[in-house]
Amino acid sequence: KEISYIHAEGYPAAEMKHGPIALVDPLTPSVFLIPKDAVYEKVILNLEEIKARKGQIIAVVSQGDDRVHNLADEIIELPECPDFLHPIIASIPLQLLAYHIALFRGCDVDKPRNLAKSVTVE
Repeated sequence: KEISYIHAEGYPAAEMKHGPIALVDPLTPSVFLIPKDAVYEKVILNLEEIKARKGQIIAVVSQGDDRVHNLADEIIELPECPDFLHPIIASIPLQLLAYHIALFRGCDVDKPRNLAKSVTVE
């Protein structure tokens, strides 16, 4: 949001049918973080629903996840790691994605508008 000026929100896999699915169209990509965890199968179902609606999918996955390769339009592979490290490792390509989207849109990534230089604690 801050450098690309695009409204973006994260949702748990179980919430896809409760609102976000209505936003799916061919021009609005969905970005998925897909570790092989307890909700992996639910995420696969979400990917299938998005593809049925002709939505674009960018997936951040662990290396060798062939099921997602068959569904996603773009894949960002992460090295295998313990589950607790996945969010930290996944943040790096997501930050790069935001950076490159901002550059593509012509945004000044060094001086985002309306960004406070300090935080005020009330």
